[in-house]
Amino acid sequence: MPKRYFDQELKRLNEKLLEMARLAEEAISRAVRALVERNAKLAEQVIQADETINFLEIEIDELCLKLLALQQPLAVDLRFIASALKINNDLERIGDQAVNIAERSLDLLKQPLLKPLIDIPRMAALAQKMVKDSLDAFVNQDTKLARRVCERDDEVDDLNDQIFRELLTYMMQDPKTIARAVDLILVGRHLERIADLATNICEDVVYLVDGKTIKHHVEERSDS
Repeated sequence: MPKRYFDQELKRLNEKLLEMARLAEEAISRAVRALVERNAKLAEQVIQADETINFLEIEIDELCLKLLALQQPLAVDLRFIASALKINNDLERIGDQAVNIAERSLDLLKQPLLKPLIDIPRMAALAQKMVKDSLDAFVNQDTKLARRVCERDDEVDDLNDQIFRELLTYMMQDPKTIARAVDLILVGRHLERIADLATNICEDVVYLVDGKTIKHHVEERSDS
């Protein structure tokens, strides 16, 4: 494979990952809007659009494997393709989490609203911004932004804990709220998982640019 063609294929890979990210962000936004606005149509759109994300994941995987097999890249190009494979998988899983939220929304629509939704939309906005920034960090190879996104994961975790404690109180006070409270707890879990996946992407960005592994604080242990 000529170098010029290889570079063009790398650019195409980059563009497809950005499209995948756009679809994943859109899925999160629609799923949470479906919950907040009690809109079944939006929830159904998220579920139906997941097929597009799944097909795109396969397409990106095949492109990565083709580049690895035909070019046998070294150093930075090899790290880029390896990172793209992992990021592609993380974005597909983000799409799956959005589908899970949409499915919980459809369940909740069948019952009266348990409580005003305040923390879940806040948590969703944080997680969605983490996904966007993680891909910006990838495209611009910006390790500072990547590390800042990783730090934001604690904020999402704290909100999730807060949501869980509040909903647990509802369940203890009135057993009739259990089904609705559990669905909302699961929505919080799905949003927390989206934030975790955005963090994974940022860890891959640091590996791509610096060749350092920061997952599980390996970098801190190796420097000590």
